[in-house]
Amino acid sequence: MLTVNAYAAPSATEPLVKTTIERRDVGPKDVLIEIKYAGICHSDIHTVRGEWGPISYPQVVGHEIVGFVTEVGSEVSLHKVGDKVGVGCMVNSCRECENCLSGNEQYCLNGNTGTYAAVDVDGTVTQGGYSTHVVVVEDFVLTVPDSIPFEKAAPLLCAGITTYSPLSHWNAGPGKKVAVVGMGGLGHMAVKIAHAMGAEVTVLSQSLSKQEDGLRLGADHYYATNDSATFGTLANTFDLIINTVSAPVDLQAYLSLLRLDGTMVNVGAPPEPLPISVFGLMGNRRSYAASGIGSIAETQEMLDFCAEHGIAPETELVAADYINEAYERVLGSDVRYRFVIDIATLA
Repeated sequence: MLTVNAYAAPSATEPLVKTTIERRDVGPKDVLIEIKYAGICHSDIHTVRGEWGPISYPQVVGHEIVGFVTEVGSEVSLHKVGDKVGVGCMVNSCRECENCLSGNEQYCLNGNTGTYAAVDVDGTVTQGGYSTHVVVVEDFVLTVPDSIPFEKAAPLLCAGITTYSPLSHWNAGPGKKVAVVGMGGLGHMAVKIAHAMGAEVTVLSQSLSKQEDGLRLGADHYYATNDSATFGTLANTFDLIINTVSAPVDLQAYLSLLRLDGTMVNVGAPPEPLPISVFGLMGNRRSYAASGIGSIAETQEMLDFCAEHGIAPETELVAADYINEAYERVLGSDVRYRFVIDIATLA
């Protein structure tokens, strides 16, 4: 087994610390990746702080990973040493259930294997990308196009696919009006991708503090939700609303913004239940849904789409010893728009 440097959470209440972890031996179908960059996702914070349920500690998180292949198993055919690759939110699935067989392994009926805080094929707890190396079965490794700046690519493996998948599924494109709730790590990617798909894009943010950014990144309109007039002005307007906020919102107010047969999709995942009234859905035959990540095939499709359209996240590169401070800044909405860890600082 390979011993590698990492940053781990010792408990739900303590800061992350530098440590070492072991990676399994490279099996016949495995790929060893030397990690170069790892994004910091709000999900990482929810997980290590026990807000999404109990986990085993110490825990290394990080599911936005890019790096180079340094070793492949004897039966690997999809990747070779030297390839520029990425790993997202899952590293395996049962591959036998109805959903897996239909190419939707992210919704594996037996539960896909998360990149961290899940049970791996060898019975150990998966450890994520805040580390120098990772071993992943080849089918769950993505190819990162050369035209995407490598130091910015990692957030695409979560923030990119989490927003691309519902935009694609609900047919965002020319003639469609799409609203993005929240102008953060997920939100700014939703704006860029929806704009590239050809939709008319509106940002709904608490204030106008990021309006200049929103319009620069592709939004056609920008409204402050702390202005009571906004919900009256935009009533019955949107075909699709992507809610990227991981905190409670007034669902009834946002549902009122949907036009006939419009859909509001949550991609943010607040830890508490959200109340909803059926009457808010009956009007205009509205729908309320949620969406997780995409499949491996869809994630590759997203990476190729971003390469074709020149899309990359807005990022701030930080050293590993800045992770705890970065967490506090994420919680304070003080990042534009995604932190990326330079894993070279872990060596």
